[in-house]
Amino acid sequence: MLKPILLVEDNPNDLELTLVALARSQLANEVVVVRDGAEALDYLLRRGEFAERSEGNPAVTLLDLKLPKVDGLEVLATIRKTASLKSMPVVMLTSSKEEQDLIRSYELGVNAYVVKPVDFKEFVRAIADLGIFWAVLNEPPPGSFRYIPPN
Repeated sequence: MLKPILLVEDNPNDLELTLVALARSQLANEVVVVRDGAEALDYLLRRGEFAERSEGNPAVTLLDLKLPKVDGLEVLATIRKTASLKSMPVVMLTSSKEEQDLIRSYELGVNAYVVKPVDFKEFVRAIADLGIFWAVLNEPPPGSFRYIPPN
C-alpha cells in the first residue's frame, strides 16, 4: 500500500510550486493538500470531512509554519502528543529563517526543517529530494507500509 504525502500549505504560489516539484520527482504517492492547520488536524485525526478516510498515517507531512486557524507549531505539538501520530515523519517546510522558529520546531519533535528556496529550480530540486527521501528512501516506523519501486 502506497501511503500519501500530506501537504499543509496556505500560500497558493508555494502550493503550486510544491505540487509541480513533487510531480517532477515522479513519486507515485498521492499528495493530499490541506490549506490550514485546523484542516490538517481534521485529516490526521480522521474527523470532520475526513472522518471516513482510510486508517493510517501519511508517509510524511510537509507542514508550513505560518498557517491560518492553527499554526504549524500547534499542529506539530498535537501530532507529537497523539499516540497514533507521534512517530509519523513531519518536515517543516517554511519561508521562516527565524532562529526561534527553528529551535521551537526541533523542541516539538520535527524530523526536518527546510527553508523554502527563493529560486524556482532550487525550490523544485529541494521538494523533489524531500519527496524521494521521505516517501521512498526513509525506513518508516514499524507497522507502516513502505513503497518499494519495481526493478
